[in-house]
Amino acid sequence: MNNSLRHTPIYRALHRANLLMGGERKPVLLLIMATVGLAVTSMNLIAIVVSIFMWITGIFCLRMMAKSDPFMIGIYFKSIKYKGYYYPRSKPSCNF
Repeated sequence: MNNSLRHTPIYRALHRANLLMGGERKPVLLLIMATVGLAVTSMNLIAIVVSIFMWITGIFCLRMMAKSDPFMIGIYFKSIKYKGYYYPRSKPSCNF
């Protein structure tokens, strides 16, 4: 009888977060819509420069957030929803 342990491979694609361009999907898509919409609707050089600046800074911030926690925005919105139930800091006596 074989007494060795049974090994089951856990593939990285099964538990890795679903990111788009290094950030969460919904905020990145919202950023794309906002920057492209600004550049296309105004059609002048200032708005195009502003939208490029918005894209560079926005994607940088979203990538940093996803690197810290891939579900940070979802957790933030859930914490806002449960704000009345849970106190944000742990204290021995929390006064609501």
